[in-house]
Amino acid sequence: KAALEEVIQSGENISITCASSNSYVTAIAWFKQTPGEKALLIASALDSTPQYHNDFDKSGRFIAAREQSSFTLNISNAEPSDSATYYCSVMYYTEVALLGCTVLVLKDPVELGGDTTLQCSILTDVSAGEHSVYWFRHGSGESHPRIIYTHGNRSDECEKSSETDSPTQSCVYKLPKRILSLSDAGTYYCAVLMCGEIIFGNGTKLDFEGKNRYFQSPKTKTIYK
Repeated sequence: KAALEEVIQSGENISITCASSNSYVTAIAWFKQTPGEKALLIASALDSTPQYHNDFDKSGRFIAAREQSSFTLNISNAEPSDSATYYCSVMYYTEVALLGCTVLVLKDPVELGGDTTLQCSILTDVSAGEHSVYWFRHGSGESHPRIIYTHGNRSDECEKSSETDSPTQSCVYKLPKRILSLSDAGTYYCAVLMCGEIIFGNGTKLDFEGKNRYFQSPKTKTIYK
């Protein structure tokens, strides 16, 4: 299943809501996981009053709000260090469901003539085996996207979770773009081929409408089972 994705600029605000159609939610929580690091509990709630953990309430930028069957995490004045996958855990008596959302906070916009790097982040089961990552670009006026680069069958860009009993690993693939020009304009896609299935990201649009039109947002993709 593909998780949600959010890409924002540094200093912006973001709101992620975890909602359930089941009214019998007994507990709900938000976690933050940076690739290769142990997941950190941000806030949890058994009732309408959230409890904060791991000092996430110290800065005042992380605010959680609980309703009957939903839990919203608000992050204000986002910083690059906030880039991570945020997981919402919902418990229905003895059953637990997870929702993932990858958040990438950009630093400064990249201008025409500058450099940037597209990043594809994958969270997958260790037992899933090898996978291939492809980069596509769909240029203006082109009928179909075309492959511009492939990382091939490899797992050397992957790092197993620091939790010894965790079955997951995070993989990060990067595509550098140097001296951006008008010919680089288009929509870029990261695609992952794994277990006979190919999954595409939502795409990243590189559009130069003015002299210093900036690169809008490199997308990340999280895949979990």
